[in-house]
Amino acid sequence: MIHRLHLMILLQAVLITFVACNAPLVPLDDIVIEKTSVPETCVRAVQSGDFVRYHYHGTFPDGKKFDSSYDKGSTYNVYVGKRQLIEGMDKALVGMCVNERRLVKIPPKMAYGKDGYGDTIPPNSILHFDVLLLDIWNPEDKVQIKTYYKPENCGRTIEVSDFVRYHYNGTLLDGTLFDSSHNRLRTYDTYVGIGWLIAGMDQGLLGMCVGEKRIITMPPSLGYGENGDGSDIPGQASLVFDVVLLDLHNPKDGITVEKLDAPETCLRKSNVGDFIRYHYNGTLMDGTLFDSSYSRKRTYDTYIGKGYVIAGMDEGLLGVCVGEKRRITIPPHLAYGEEGTGTEIPGSAVLIFDIDVIDFHNPSDTVEITTIFKPSKCDVLSKKGDFVKYHYNATLMDGTLIDSTHSYGKTYNVVLGSGQVVLGMDMGLKDMCIGEKRTVVIPPHLGYGERGVEGEVPGSAVLVFDIEMIDLEEGLPDGYMFIWNSDVTPNLFTEMDTNLDGHVDPVEFSNYINHQVVTGKGKLAPGFDAGKIIDNMFSNQDRNSDGKITADEFKLKDEETKDHDEL
Repeated sequence: MIHRLHLMILLQAVLITFVACNAPLVPLDDIVIEKTSVPETCVRAVQSGDFVRYHYHGTFPDGKKFDSSYDKGSTYNVYVGKRQLIEGMDKALVGMCVNERRLVKIPPKMAYGKDGYGDTIPPNSILHFDVLLLDIWNPEDKVQIKTYYKPENCGRTIEVSDFVRYHYNGTLLDGTLFDSSHNRLRTYDTYVGIGWLIAGMDQGLLGMCVGEKRIITMPPSLGYGENGDGSDIPGQASLVFDVVLLDLHNPKDGITVEKLDAPETCLRKSNVGDFIRYHYNGTLMDGTLFDSSYSRKRTYDTYIGKGYVIAGMDEGLLGVCVGEKRRITIPPHLAYGEEGTGTEIPGSAVLIFDIDVIDFHNPSDTVEITTIFKPSKCDVLSKKGDFVKYHYNATLMDGTLIDSTHSYGKTYNVVLGSGQVVLGMDMGLKDMCIGEKRTVVIPPHLGYGERGVEGEVPGSAVLVFDIEMIDLEEGLPDGYMFIWNSDVTPNLFTEMDTNLDGHVDPVEFSNYINHQVVTGKGKLAPGFDAGKIIDNMFSNQDRNSDGKITADEFKLKDEETKDHDEL
């Protein structure tokens, strides 16, 4: 009994399975939607009245293809909800997002019904569509702007007629890249608001500041319209531009000057014709460094207002003080113009220079002398030929120490007017008395000139010396290297000729002169090598250069003609 019951149950199950597998298909009453791919984010979904662009494959339930937009090489572009599509597709597209993919099954009554469509769609056909949505827009759409980065300082924003330089990536709404300034390795440069751009970009750029980053989305009516651009941008396409603004100016702009630091005292300001030495960092508006004097480890040296530098810098360097730091912003028409430099500075670039003024002078400048201290008794003043001993600290105009005698623990000793120091120092040391202190400012043409001293004094540098006169020895009259302090003996030659051989040799001559100096009867010019002076005096007397002086050759200075220097 139990076995018969089990057998009957088994037969019943087999019968049910057979009937189910061979039952006729239940007719569709509505569309069936299967979402086969959904994007992570959906900014906007299709609504009735929107215009869409999508790709599709159309097949019958058995998989046989009857149509495909891919085969046509173009999306299907149409309004939704305006009876431009079969009813089922009109309904299936609502709620879709860009890059969403749907498999849609449409019953005959919502497709081509009992009539079908020519030879392509038989009557009462169920249609399957594999749909990929690429674009949505609405005739009411405007430009959409999303700023995703804005610098803290935004002093100026784009206005109509401004000229801008920006980078961009241009994509369709589905993310397909159609253009990029980054790929061309150069910015897009244009005027804003005067019709040089598509209308949506003209609107989308307004109000941006340098460094700002925006996503600008525009409908085709503000982009390339029904026809696209003929190549990468299809007709009726929404456009998305990811923009970063690098530069901004107006043709009416002049330079702007911002003082970053100024010295407490400013005795003199730069004028046209001055020669200036300054350090600088040169950047574009986005902060890109294009040049720096610091990297070359030397100042930039030039005349002001003479056209040796770009017009904006010529103007920006006027009125500066030594030690001043300022930021000079220069529009391209006062810099390198539309062409740029061809390397580091792009065309139509605004330039920013942060400068530090080291010194300046004028070719007409002379030595500036400021007396810091003068003793109450100051009767003997230094003059040309005097042998002076002094201490000094030498600096550049910005205070950079060059040299100091104090670090050596000894004075610097020179004969004034003999060319042992630069001309400016010769001038600065004159008319000083022992104990006097001065500050002497020497322009480069009276100092070390354009070349300077390698490793010590920069070329064209103004020098500042703080000096103190320590000692002063009166020199000889101009043109003399030896003088007699008393009457000259009439037996001068005989006294020199100690061995009485009728001539004076170099040893006899040197011994005699040195004896006169030691005994105070004669004096050699101070500050020079005594041996060299005596050798020169002997050579002047030894007229035939035979190494000895005879009585006929011997003459005193006042017995000589003007062209021969003697005793």
